[in-house]
Amino acid sequence: MFEVSCLHLAANLWLVAIKAAFPLPPMNLRRYITSFAFISALASCAFAQPLVSPEVHADRTITFRYNAPGAKEVLLYSEAVTKAQPLQQDKQGVWSFTTAPVAPDIYVYSYIVDGRRVLDPANPVIKYNLFSTENQIHVPGPKTLPWEMNDVPHGIIHRHHYRSTIVDEERDVWVYTPPGYDATSAEKLPVLYLLHGFSDAEDAWVTVGRANVILDNLIASGAAKPMLVVMPRGYGNREVVAGGWAILRTPGWQQAWQNSNARFGQSLLNEIIPLVERNYRVSSDRNARAIAGLSMGGTQSLLIGLTASDRFAWIAAFSAGGMPEDYDQHFLGLKDKLNPDLRLLWIGCGTEDSLITGNKKFSAWLNAHGVQHTWKETPGQHNFLLWRRYLAEVIPLLFQESAPAKH
Repeated sequence: MFEVSCLHLAANLWLVAIKAAFPLPPMNLRRYITSFAFISALASCAFAQPLVSPEVHADRTITFRYNAPGAKEVLLYSEAVTKAQPLQQDKQGVWSFTTAPVAPDIYVYSYIVDGRRVLDPANPVIKYNLFSTENQIHVPGPKTLPWEMNDVPHGIIHRHHYRSTIVDEERDVWVYTPPGYDATSAEKLPVLYLLHGFSDAEDAWVTVGRANVILDNLIASGAAKPMLVVMPRGYGNREVVAGGWAILRTPGWQQAWQNSNARFGQSLLNEIIPLVERNYRVSSDRNARAIAGLSMGGTQSLLIGLTASDRFAWIAAFSAGGMPEDYDQHFLGLKDKLNPDLRLLWIGCGTEDSLITGNKKFSAWLNAHGVQHTWKETPGQHNFLLWRRYLAEVIPLLFQESAPAKH
């Protein structure tokens, strides 16, 4: 970067001048020279403006910039644009691209520089991912959007570290407690187990999905009941994520996938739920327990929730991915008890998501066997732009006295 080069140049020039005057300075003087040279270099570089990227303009256009004087091509990949966009280079070697106006939301992006995928070094806000970490950019919108921060009471995110004997590793679970949560109160709160997608981790629903902000806003407005939200790590083995995206083409991966979902389900029921109920003021009544998730977490919500309807009365799946298609084997024996047991069974998927075919197929199977549920088909892709909205729609339905109508 230009600023770093300027610092090195100024410091070196200053030291050359000092050494000419003092060929062998004593140790204390050397420390003084080094410190003074560094401060002087900082002062001499004060004119250098840091690169601003991304820059959100008043008209909701976004300018992305990347400093790469020697690069031959820089491309932008982002949810804010429909396809990869080439950046243009100026005389200083800075590449840039400005979008058309975009809707208020939170978008992820990254660059491809001469065929190599890189993050934006000017933007410290990232979407952590096991396979492909990206940057995030927030285009602010009206305070009525559920993920926008408002001047309302805020809940707290707790982070538990524990040892899973079922998965055989140390792991974390994140827990949201609502505003005003009192660990000494006799009243027990309902709890939502909220699951992430494949390649994400337990932080995703907070750092990308802004679940805590959505909960704060809905609880403050009276649209949702105060509740705990538990966000665990959703893998039952390491093999399922051992090789990046290429793992999906590895022989035996399907077996690893099935094993991962099964072991995670065991861990959730036998380790995570007891951990939460030992440490928090929550109800153990099935009517006060919900499970929901996106993509892989959507499939896990269905597999775990439907086969353990004695533990969960509220189930929601967003863009479920990797669902086994032998529905009869997994669910046929349960169909007669699901209608009376479940207060909510909610399934949704984006119309531009390749997974919508499987989701519609499962919804049709439920209909064919008389299992009441809500099916939601929405314009959108396989990303948090859709899942934030789904969460904001489902949260107010949970733990109500009268369950919403299923169709």
